[in-house]
Amino acid sequence: MLRGIPACISPELLKVLHEMGHGDTIVIGDANFPAAAVAEAKNHVNIRCDGHRATEMLDGILQLFPLDEFVPQPVTIMDKMELHKDLVCPVWEDFKTIVAEHDKRGESAVKFVDRFAFYEAAKDAYAVVSTTETAFYACIILQKGCL
Repeated sequence: MLRGIPACISPELLKVLHEMGHGDTIVIGDANFPAAAVAEAKNHVNIRCDGHRATEMLDGILQLFPLDEFVPQPVTIMDKMELHKDLVCPVWEDFKTIVAEHDKRGESAVKFVDRFAFYEAAKDAYAVVSTTETAFYACIILQKGCL
């Protein structure tokens, strides 16, 4: 047992977070995200975090590492497709609130990218975290900063 480690952070995820360097990215995918395929594209690790929400994982990870200060927007959220333009995504407000709790830039540290651009960026991530999040468009990429 360790003190100060959020309960949602498994030993495997803790190891990965520790291995990541400045500028590396990690994806937190919702239940619909093709995490295994995205991770496999460049032989990266897919970490299963079943039973956890994307918001819980975001908060847990940001308790352990800072976001990159060398880029203006180190947080990327998957944007809605045109056919879902009227879909309400309250999880996005939760994401921005959590980021603001951990980064002085607040929600200005967050950007949105098209679904397919998100998939391409995700393939370059150090690791992909699979959650059982059921909210739509609850996929996010974090770029690690320096301690």
